[in-house]
Amino acid sequence: MKSFEYADEEIGNSEIGYVIPSVVIGAGILSLPRVLAEGTVSADGWLPIFAGGGIAVLFTWVVAKLASRFPKQSFLEYSSVLVSKPLAFVLTACIALYFMVFASYEIRFVATLSQQYLFASTPKEVLSFVFLLVVTYAVAGSRVALFRLHQLFLPIIIGILCIVLLMTLPLIEVNHILPLFKTDWKGYLQGTKSTLLSFMGWGVLLFYTGLMNKPKKAVKAGMIGMCVPIILYVLLYLAAIGVMSNVVTANLTYPTNELAKVVEVPGGFFERMEIIFFTIWVMALFTTSIVFFDISVMAINSIFKKVKKIKLVLILAPVIYLMGMLPQNRLQLAKVSEGLGYAGICVSIIIPALLIILAKFRGIRGDG
Repeated sequence: MKSFEYADEEIGNSEIGYVIPSVVIGAGILSLPRVLAEGTVSADGWLPIFAGGGIAVLFTWVVAKLASRFPKQSFLEYSSVLVSKPLAFVLTACIALYFMVFASYEIRFVATLSQQYLFASTPKEVLSFVFLLVVTYAVAGSRVALFRLHQLFLPIIIGILCIVLLMTLPLIEVNHILPLFKTDWKGYLQGTKSTLLSFMGWGVLLFYTGLMNKPKKAVKAGMIGMCVPIILYVLLYLAAIGVMSNVVTANLTYPTNELAKVVEVPGGFFERMEIIFFTIWVMALFTTSIVFFDISVMAINSIFKKVKKIKLVLILAPVIYLMGMLPQNRLQLAKVSEGLGYAGICVSIIIPALLIILAKFRGIRGDG
């Protein structure tokens, strides 16, 4: 008899469809309107979002197509077939390190944001530690349960964001958005690069596709999932420019959060919409952090197969915490974010592209 579908360790295409936007909708969206406004005129930043999003969808297809060629296999297993076992070990270790640093960045970013808006007198070390405890607790449990969290949290996050967007409609001024197409090609190119770095996250398919009961559906599910943050980014960017103008947005650290501050709830029964917005953003950063932590555990566990998952989680947790404490200020944290973006190009674009070219050229498939 077939086992109860929620009790096994496999996932379906819907779980992949949820995990991609959950990973992408993270810290980057808070500052993306500012980054785009700095290099574009009026509301021309929507074009780089679509351009960067199109590249993200393309490479989501590449990664999902690569991983689905080797169903039920880990990244280490199928990359060993393609590029030799020693090189596969090196690639897996490097990817594990990348996701560990990314998890540490997200955890530190939560502490920085919380200290700025809520807990001004609480040390960032304490805030990071408390948040890491919750993330560690989630990662230490069932891996499939993490996907249930994405299915629970993502609709809430998108729902609150949509409410904020609807409430900004009466505040939008058309003269802030017009005229269109006044930005030079350098501005569009810089904006596309910045947007693409904000969409990094589809690389998780290199590992999670192996958990799927129908890996072939990872391609469609991943691409649909990536379209969600693209649409959301465009709407939030246009709302920020329409309400606050290009000049103001370019001079705000986190324009998306400031956008929530200007929103007024009809009836006056709730005056501080940014509190709800901040709460759901912590949820978004939580879902992103648990995925990156979990992927690093999966990668290292594929190398050291005899080590139990819980031991790896307990070993990696303090390492991630210490890495998160290394940046001394917001400027250094921004440099870490930029470095992660460029490292993500290697992990999510270059490596998968080379591997799928090798698989196609040599005619290697893991499904017979």
